[in-house]
Amino acid sequence: MTVYDAVVLAGGAARRLGGADKPGVRVGGRALLDRVLGACGGAGRTVVVGPRRPTVRLVTWCREEPAGGGPLAALDAGLRRVRAERVLVLSADLPFLDARTTTDLLAELETAAAADGVVLTDPGGREQPLVAAYRTESLRRELGLLAAEHGTLTGLPVRLLTTELSLARVHHPTASFDCDTWEDIGTARARIRDDGSVLDEWISAAKAELGIELDVDTAGLLDLARDAAHGVARPAAPLTTFLVGYVAAQRGGGPEAVAQAIREAGALAARWAEEGRKPDGAS
Repeated sequence: MTVYDAVVLAGGAARRLGGADKPGVRVGGRALLDRVLGACGGAGRTVVVGPRRPTVRLVTWCREEPAGGGPLAALDAGLRRVRAERVLVLSADLPFLDARTTTDLLAELETAAAADGVVLTDPGGREQPLVAAYRTESLRRELGLLAAEHGTLTGLPVRLLTTELSLARVHHPTASFDCDTWEDIGTARARIRDDGSVLDEWISAAKAELGIELDVDTAGLLDLARDAAHGVARPAAPLTTFLVGYVAAQRGGGPEAVAQAIREAGALAARWAEEGRKPDGAS
């Protein structure tokens, strides 16, 4: 398993959102910042550069000096608190970023031994340097050179940093989608509800809200709910899945406890339905 830290850039004035608190804007019931934090949950240390706010998990907070100094100044402030040799650098406005994508970035960095970093590319092939995995010392070196050359990092564009780095690339069609305007927010919210992964989105939001980590057998639970609804009565579906979750927790929790409870309740539902189909006196 790759050891890494994460730096999440959550500052900025969000002028195109009318000055709204962009990291706190909710998409799919979760703040944008919390969605990004969920995508880097394996980080040894997660540093968020921006104003403090409630988050779904513990993080280390810091600010660039002066506040609002731009992405390179914010990145420099975050890197000062990083200890791992590899670091994920992420903006806080990525509603479709997930752990699979960050894992792919880190895996590619392991494979590309000569690369300073691995950046995500968007559907148009454009590099997204704030959705990337880097070697920490490479970033520190280049930031130091830029600071020496320009006298400050404040206000400098990100492209000055990546121009001098050797970068590999990972393509993903949606993970780099960022929310700069209310139209972007609306698009993200609509895509979550219309997409075929709406159940996965809902389960992820529910787990985050309830503070649990569990691989959910969605298909198994839906099959059980269907069998209970058809074989017993429609209200039996939610009640049965609740009971399955309760007994799984009583048995110690975990995927196997859930799977076993699903099997037991499913067998009961099948027997119940079978009795309803047999005529009186049948064996």
